Order: sequence, then C-alpha cells, then structure tokens
Amino acid sequence: MQHQYDLSRHNSFAFPAICPAFYQPHSLSELDAILEELTSPFYILGAGSNTLFTEAKTTTILQPAFKGISVNEDGDSVLVSAQCGENWHALVSFCVDNQYYGIENLALIPGSVGAAPVQNIGAYGTELADVIEYVLWYEFESKSIKKLNRSACQFAYRDSIFKNQLAGKGLIVEVTIRLAKQWQANLTYRGLDELPGDVTAKDVFDKVIAIRRAKLPDPEILPNAGSFFKNPVVEKHTFEALKKRYPNIPAYPQENNKVKLAAGWLIEQSGLKGFRYGEVGVAETQALVLVNYASKHGQDIIHLAQYVQKQVLAKFEIFLQAEVRLLSSKGLIELTQPRQA
Repeated sequence: MQHQYDLSRHNSFAFPAICPAFYQPHSLSELDAILEELTSPFYILGAGSNTLFTEAKTTTILQPAFKGISVNEDGDSVLVSAQCGENWHALVSFCVDNQYYGIENLALIPGSVGAAPVQNIGAYGTELADVIEYVLWYEFESKSIKKLNRSACQFAYRDSIFKNQLAGKGLIVEVTIRLAKQWQANLTYRGLDELPGDVTAKDVFDKVIAIRRAKLPDPEILPNAGSFFKNPVVEKHTFEALKKRYPNIPAYPQENNKVKLAAGWLIEQSGLKGFRYGEVGVAETQALVLVNYASKHGQDIIHLAQYVQKQVLAKFEIFLQAEVRLLSSKGLIELTQPRQA
C-alpha cells in the first residue's frame, strides 16, 4: 500500500490526482489481507483508460494486478481464461496468433481484461457479450469467488450487472471467453466491409488497428479516454423523424424496435469536431473523443462534455450519456440531463 499516491500514470487523460491510499494486489491472498484493513470507501481501477479523475483528490484506489492466461479445448471451440490484470489488446493478439477466433474485431481497445465485462466493450460489430462464457467474481462481503455465466452478467449495450446491482460489491478476478477454432469473418461494420470475403483473422485484426489509429488519437501523445459518450439508442419513430431532416444520418437497427445512432456524427453535425475549450477539446479526427491538450484539471473535461451535451441536445433533442466513468473525491458521479424549463 502507498499513501498519497500520484495517479497521473494511471489515467489516460494524464490528469494529476492524489489518492489517500493505493493498493495493488497480485493474488487473492493479498486481496483478502487488503480488505481486512480497508475501512474507507474505495474505487476499483483497471488500466485507467476509461476513468476521468474529476478532482485533484480521489477516493482510495484498489487496482487488482492478477496475471495469467490459460486455454482449454472444448470440441469445436476453446475456452480462454485470462486474469483481470492482463491487458485486453494483448489478449486479443494472443488469441489471433493462436488461431482462436471471435474477438479480432475488438483489437486495440485499451484497458484491462477485468474491466472489459463491466463496460461490455464492443467495436466493429462485436461485443464482449458475444463470446463471454463466465466470469469469476470476488464478493467483498463473503470474501468468496462466485461464477457468473453470460446470462447472470446481464449484458446490454455498454452495460452489465457490474455497473448496477453489483457495483462496489466485488470485483472480477478472471474472465473466460469461448472462441471458435473455425474462422468466420465478421465484416458487417463500416470500414471492414471493404475487405474481401477470404480475409484471415490477422487481416481483420490489422485492419481494425489501422482504422482505430487513423481515427483515434494516441493517448501517449494526446491524452484521451477514447469514446467519451455512448452511442444513443432511440425509438424507431425518433430515428425516422431525424432521417427526414438528415437523410445521411448513420444508424444501426437494434432489438425491440430501437435504433442506435452515432454519437460522433451528432457531435460533428453540431459543429464541434476539432472544437477547443481552453486547454481541452474535441478531437480533430473523431468527434466522439475528448482530448486533453495541456490541462491539469479534470473539471475542464467535465465542462467541455456538458457543453457538447448542450449543443447536441439543442440540435437533435438527444442527450448524450458519458461512457467514461467519472470519479470524484467522494466516488462516481454522473452527468445528468438538465431539466427542461
């Protein structure tokens, strides 16, 4: 445990923030010992690629660093189990190299394996929920491991039980995914549909990386947390009304007569692509990304995000929800829709 720990290296926005205590267990026994002595509220941090520190001080931080990957054959598929502290992109690369198919479209998504189910990460027509077999969940109250299958995880778009009923009640220590041995490409998403039908998984993997690098600024060069807002999901009649006004609006049909819209397109159409707000701004290459040019204050991103929300709401009557988790000194906060006058 480290006191008054600087978290600058533990968030991809690169904001300086101090936590009163920083714990990084590498095993269940270490985790048990830490929980015995912890008395104050704490926040479970993955790689910090989806967290914004909104203040100069945070709550106590617990960052599990369990490592290890194992593979078990199961007929026509394989079960790949990865510990929570493993890097997500490294896991994708491992699977592609070993010809385990199903997550190549999720290449280059930053973050840890343990954080991936919480957010139900997704990109280019694939979601983690598509391949999850189960997760091992450490429950704080009983200090025991529980096995939660895909159904129990209650996955939805950028959502899961870990963000709702189980929030703050435990942490994911291991993720097991079921991948195919037989290759079948998923090229339905824009950008991948130009690839030939006989591509390999490595081809798709490389293409996804190329697209992401072209669109998304490198956090090591221009600090950011990737997509700041969720793509809004609206009722079909809302989409149809918007399409009459904006015939070229991108849209993706969903279940239950709903349609997913592209938040980046909405922001760009609001005239905000490349917009500067003091020492932060909207990325020039992808309007869905908010970037930190030189600010030392997480509140600057909050103010920018609220401005973006206000402009999009005024133009489209759609409120964008933050995808990035917002951590204050008192815990998680949310950007809520302003009340109508």
